[in-house]
Amino acid sequence: MLLAAVAVLLCTPAVKETVTFGKKLKDAASGDGQKRYSSIDAYNNLQDDSKTDTVGRETDYADLVNSYYDLATEFYEWGWGTSFHFADRRKGENFHSSILRHETYLAGRLGVNKGAKLLDCGCGVGVPARNISSFTGAHVTGITINNFQVQRGNTLSAQQGASDRVKLVQGDFMKLPFPDNSFDGVYAIEATCHAPDRVGVYSEIFRVLKPGGIFATYEWFLTDSYDKNNAEHRWIKKAIEEGDGLPDMCHTSLCTKAVQNSGFELVEARDCAFDGHVGGEPWFRPLTPTWKPWVLPGFQFNPVVFRIFPALLKALEAIRIVPQGTSKTQVMLQAGGIGCERGGETGVFTPMWLMVGRKPAA
Repeated sequence: MLLAAVAVLLCTPAVKETVTFGKKLKDAASGDGQKRYSSIDAYNNLQDDSKTDTVGRETDYADLVNSYYDLATEFYEWGWGTSFHFADRRKGENFHSSILRHETYLAGRLGVNKGAKLLDCGCGVGVPARNISSFTGAHVTGITINNFQVQRGNTLSAQQGASDRVKLVQGDFMKLPFPDNSFDGVYAIEATCHAPDRVGVYSEIFRVLKPGGIFATYEWFLTDSYDKNNAEHRWIKKAIEEGDGLPDMCHTSLCTKAVQNSGFELVEARDCAFDGHVGGEPWFRPLTPTWKPWVLPGFQFNPVVFRIFPALLKALEAIRIVPQGTSKTQVMLQAGGIGCERGGETGVFTPMWLMVGRKPAA
């Protein structure tokens, strides 16, 4: 009874979010997005390598990513926070300050002045864009393929008095809706991993960046430790791809070459997961299960809550407090979380491969 009560208590924020944005969630859960993910069972399908459909995910990437974020955005906000990315934690930092430091470090690599025009590729609900605008004094345009995130992000900007310096627009970063040489700097935080063609997305970024401007990104990649002949490594790769709405993940070296092949002068490429977190924690630690109910993220991954939560959501679906498909979405996201945590523990995956490229001056 006590554990059930804790689970109900934990679910309350998610329920409030779902009620607030209920119509959007209901439409997403009953539409093509949920049909796509209804075949993903974290405990069964991921055990079978033959069910991996990387070709389909690459061909239909736009629908895949849009459907994924229709389903996942509110779960992210509840279970992780409004900045949808990882960060290692340094000594003396809490979870949220580590996220902010990770964002502002990337912004600092752009080398822009106050009043500059920046582009955030794959901006989510715009929290990194607002943080980076505050840090640099720049005007930031964020682009995301998901209309719900655009509406949510612009509403948050208005509430925080940031509408004059941060604007989110809907669009596909494979076909950026901006003229050539539009921005003084461009950044992406764990976002262009959704692109089916890295040269394609980096070339679009190159096109809209002004000559001499910097592109800086944190990317999701497989590392040198990944062994395609290792069954656990294959499981990790598949769990991350299917649980996080990704096309086929590739090795760090391939994407570093893609940056260069897009026309950029490569300034730096390295794995920030190896940056010093002496006395702190690695990036994947928040995904590690804990029994401390005040530790979020973390508590929702312990074995009891992990299994109770989807069952609880099914019960809430039955009495129509949350829309049909919510529990399947949660299972999908849990699979992605497990994959990322195991990827970090084994060292076969990194979400923070830093690449910095400069567009040659005219």
